[in-house]
Amino acid sequence: MDVITWRKAQQSGDQGGACVEVARFPSAVGVRDSKDPNGPRLLLTPRTFHTILNDLKR
Repeated sequence: MDVITWRKAQQSGDQGGACVEVARFPSAVGVRDSKDPNGPRLLLTPRTFHTILNDLKR
């Protein structure tokens, strides 16, 4: 069984848990709320994830 490692950006610092976390899956990128690690997760294709990141950076 593979272990999924969730991580948040180092730049997020201590925001009181108000962050998103991401994890790599074999063919997707997972996104979840750091305050609710057992809650819903969004799975995106790597291409869609990078498109969203680029849009947010602009």
